[in-house]
Amino acid sequence: VQLQASGGGAVQAGASLKLSCAVSGRTFSTFFMGWFRQAPGKEREFVAGIAWNGGSIYYGNSVKGRFTISRVNANSTVYLQMNALKPEDTAVYYCAASPRIRTPGSVVVAGSKRYYDYWGQGTQVTVSS
Repeated sequence: VQLQASGGGAVQAGASLKLSCAVSGRTFSTFFMGWFRQAPGKEREFVAGIAWNGGSIYYGNSVKGRFTISRVNANSTVYLQMNALKPEDTAVYYCAASPRIRTPGSVVVAGSKRYYDYWGQGTQVTVSS
């Protein structure tokens, strides 16, 4: 399974960006998909996760109300719409995939790196003040 994240860039505070993650190699429509981010010197942080049918969605507390995760199974792609960006959103953003049939059931599980088997290479997002 290969995950290719794209869409990062350098923007000013208050701007928007939309990240994409294209998945190949297995049936995307069965995966639970997640986005994480990692800032320099910090732990990798859960951003958002979405079940195979969009029926379960989870967000990290720091992005609730500003970021939206979505997916298009026909395109094998998951998206992260990021609005009202802040300098503290600066990080490398990673997409991740979990082939587990059972959905996480809680943000604690969805936010655990151990829940995911596959990871993309990351895309840099830089937000200046």
